[in-house]
Amino acid sequence: MEKSKSGSPIYRYDETDKNKFEVASGESSLEAISSHIENHVGKIDMVFHEIVSDQVHIDIHWVKPTKEKPYHTLITSGMSDKPMNTPEGIENYEYAELSICLPEDWKISEENFKDESNYWPVRWLKFLARFPHEYNTWLGYGHTLPNGDPAKPFDAKTKLSSVVLLPSIVFGEQFNTLQLEHKSIHFYTLIPLYQEELDLKMTKGVESLFDGFGKHNVSDILDINRPNVAKRKKLFGLF
Repeated sequence: MEKSKSGSPIYRYDETDKNKFEVASGESSLEAISSHIENHVGKIDMVFHEIVSDQVHIDIHWVKPTKEKPYHTLITSGMSDKPMNTPEGIENYEYAELSICLPEDWKISEENFKDESNYWPVRWLKFLARFPHEYNTWLGYGHTLPNGDPAKPFDAKTKLSSVVLLPSIVFGEQFNTLQLEHKSIHFYTLIPLYQEELDLKMTKGVESLFDGFGKHNVSDILDINRPNVAKRKKLFGLF
């Protein structure tokens, strides 16, 4: 198996690896996930439903900004309806859901989502939530996915071009796991990365990003123009 310089496995996929289209049934853990969101994040104001779903039915729960939490929160449900194909030894992590937090001025509505500049975070939530089921693989802590090969920016307004999955920072540890009778659902937040940050992670591991994240206050809340924590600064005209 191909590995990065940090020793992590590298998986590559193309359309030939994709499972055949399979119509998804209803969400089995919807009520429990909805309660979990409202207990730890806030009141769900709207759910963006899928009409036709492949493999799993992915809905997006929207928690609007409040004075205490001045950002939009989008959280999936349905990804955890099927177990992911986790490697031997980490079977307790085969169920997951995803989230992303957007700044308060982000435009969210069915009409605004017709503009890809507003919609791409939702597109990636849906893409990643379905990805492990379409390709018979798994997603978990520290996994990264680039926007293409080579990676290209998600939108013309940003140079961010890949994502890393991490436990939520802003909602606290209790949000990160939902324990049900027959399974544990783990929640991961999407943190978009610059190419240099992806390169650093692939070379030295995901923990190599954390000092820079802390220094520049990088959190769950998307900032499309945030500092690049892996970019080397010029010193006396030199790199």
